[in-house]
Amino acid sequence: MNKTLKIYIGILVALMVLIVFVDANRPKPINWTPSFDVNSKIPFGLYVFNEEKDTYFKGDTIQTIQSTPYEFLDAFYDYDTLVNTYTTNGTFLAIDTDYTIDETSTEELLLFVSHGNDAFLSMNTFSTTLEDSLGFSYSNLYFQEQLEVSLANPTLSKKSFEMKMGVNGYHFTSFDTLKTTVLGYQKIDKKTQVNFIKVPYGKGNFFLHLQPYAFTNYYLLKNKNAEYAEKVLSYIPKGNLFWYPNQEYKTGISNSPLRFILSQDGLRWAWYLFLLGMIIFMIFNAKRKQRIIPIIKPVTNTTVDFTKTIGNLYFQEGNHDTIMEKKIIYFLEKIRQDYLLDTQNLDDDFIKKLHQKSGKDIALIENVVMLIKRQRKTFKSTEAELIELNTVIEKVLETKR
Repeated sequence: MNKTLKIYIGILVALMVLIVFVDANRPKPINWTPSFDVNSKIPFGLYVFNEEKDTYFKGDTIQTIQSTPYEFLDAFYDYDTLVNTYTTNGTFLAIDTDYTIDETSTEELLLFVSHGNDAFLSMNTFSTTLEDSLGFSYSNLYFQEQLEVSLANPTLSKKSFEMKMGVNGYHFTSFDTLKTTVLGYQKIDKKTQVNFIKVPYGKGNFFLHLQPYAFTNYYLLKNKNAEYAEKVLSYIPKGNLFWYPNQEYKTGISNSPLRFILSQDGLRWAWYLFLLGMIIFMIFNAKRKQRIIPIIKPVTNTTVDFTKTIGNLYFQEGNHDTIMEKKIIYFLEKIRQDYLLDTQNLDDDFIKKLHQKSGKDIALIENVVMLIKRQRKTFKSTEAELIELNTVIEKVLETKR
């Protein structure tokens, strides 16, 4: 690992530590997501309601529905032609930001109520099937910042309760006034609207409420708004209660092994920075690296080596003439190889060119040419002449360092 990479990794680790430190020392932002999850403790969760439901429905038998309403209610229906009704009775209870009950379950719920049971639904929206079957319609006034809710029955409460966070302008716009009972109102900009009604259906009743935020953690713990929720729930008949909690768990616990890291802002950003750093590292490290260029030795001139070897062999045998000839051949081959000169004619032009290319003293070059010409003319040599020729040749071929 090179020094630059170590510096980059050090900077990345320092940034991660800094982010975690800053996040740990800053106020944690409030999550205002409307989860309506019974396990959620954020402002718009139903944790408090779920924990206190035994208090609100004191004396009632509460059963939590873990399947779809259709699967749960259909299990109590006796299809015997002599009975053809439900073997249990009670009130179906659901609180959510929107109507999430499927169509089949909605049909089953209508059948359940028509057989003398009840349903309490507190939601911002309802399904078209429910609207058509119960004969009501509703609308919304958008971008409302606050409103006041109250109950129609003054014997329950004459007070108005202020709602600011999470409010909406949903209200009932039409219903059958001959059959429907108005149970509650909301006041927006001095306009009074119906937000809580009781609609008879068959032998039972639907209690429809359009301000589900009243049952969230925020309002059950704020001021005296819990009183409003308690009064609204008091309309639910005593007996069995079938509680259908939010099945979507929009802010529920994730199954991801990174759920804790991703749930904390500092750790989440540290994780993202780590991934980004690893991606950058892989991109730069994946660049094609220059392979080591092997050293290719130049092709050796075997003729020169062979001549040199044979010359040394003849020197050991005392054959001076042959050695001098081999030395001359070696010298001329070396001149041709190193200086690219023609050695056919060892004349003044040759001496001048070799002097220019080798930088050797011209007298030295003239001397070696003279000795070569003398040897090739007489073909007779002594050991002293051999030594003289060899010395001059070595001086001419000697390279400067």
